[in-house]
Amino acid sequence: MSRNQPTRREFLRAAGAAGILSLTGTAPQWTRCLAADALRKTDRILVMIQLAGGNDGLNTFVPFQNDEYHKARPGIGLGAEAVLKLDDELGLHPTLTGFRKLWDAGRLAIVDGVGYPHPDRSHFRSMDIWHSAQPDSIDPRTGWIGRVLDNAAQSGQPLEAAGIGIAKAPLAMTGRQTASPTIQRLEEFRLLEPAALGFVPSDATSGDGDLGYLQQTAITTLASAERLKSLPGKASSSSGYPSTGLGGHLHLVGQMIAAELPTRVFFVSLDGFDTHAQQAPGHAALLAELSGAVAAFVTDLDERGLSDRVLIAGFSEFGRRVKENGSLGTDHGAAASLFAITPAGRGGRYGQMPSLTDLDDGDLKFTTDFRRVYATLLERWLGVPSEPVLGGKYEPLGFA
Repeated sequence: MSRNQPTRREFLRAAGAAGILSLTGTAPQWTRCLAADALRKTDRILVMIQLAGGNDGLNTFVPFQNDEYHKARPGIGLGAEAVLKLDDELGLHPTLTGFRKLWDAGRLAIVDGVGYPHPDRSHFRSMDIWHSAQPDSIDPRTGWIGRVLDNAAQSGQPLEAAGIGIAKAPLAMTGRQTASPTIQRLEEFRLLEPAALGFVPSDATSGDGDLGYLQQTAITTLASAERLKSLPGKASSSSGYPSTGLGGHLHLVGQMIAAELPTRVFFVSLDGFDTHAQQAPGHAALLAELSGAVAAFVTDLDERGLSDRVLIAGFSEFGRRVKENGSLGTDHGAAASLFAITPAGRGGRYGQMPSLTDLDDGDLKFTTDFRRVYATLLERWLGVPSEPVLGGKYEPLGFA
């Protein structure tokens, strides 16, 4: 090795100082993702929003005319005068004003009774099931999005995904051959400065072993950083994102889409839905954050002419029990209604609302297998086969 090149120790020291080796552990994935070709104008994009903790579906999409609902929830139930009515039976939580506008525009889809056989009330186990789409696997190692990425890579038509506002890629995005990057804040990449690694040789690709790999990673990471730094200038918007965590995450997603980065699947999370006690104020605040952020994101997409290419889907690891508990909260349940924001005018209700009297140990029985939701997103939206990913054939729904 020429002495004009750094020693391994020198390079590792500089790389660590510049943040290359600590950038949430995903700098190589980001460099691959950002080096890919830009999206075609017809490529569709999926944004998954996880409502972590177990969202109370019955107080989100409220069966306000059902007497059994009010009997089970004398303290936290929402009456006809409180909800935002969608039809004669169902209403939205009063803080979901942005969702109501999307419903009126034919863009809010509600899928009733979503769940899986033999439900589990453990956060960890149920989250594994939702992320892996493998209810029978005790220790799943890959996620449904990760398997999509693996299959796409093997077909020669790679597909990119990214986690936004999260420190570590979730199981859903984990594949056997592919890894997806995550970023918590755009500022993480702004901290990278070319001068910090200015001595990296221009022909670093010719390096051997670990040092050559690290040199090339440094060069491509810095190039990626420059591309991400330019996002605010390319992606200013008058849509007025709220100053909330989810608002910031979806703003970054909007910037990345506007910058024509190659990412086709985004994963974001809103935490705090484990509402065991004094549910009403906390749940209202969470739903207000969800509604405000999603509404601003959709407005942003509308202003850019991108709405017909982006579908938003929300999910939670489980719903809550039908009956409120003694602390004016709800405990871990099973099935629940989910939502999707579709640009295709396919809003409305899908699936069948579960009975509030024919219960499974106090929980709603699922009427729509969650893999039908995934099959819809894969086949009808992303245009990829669902059977190799889900391990079986599940009939898609009509919201995409």
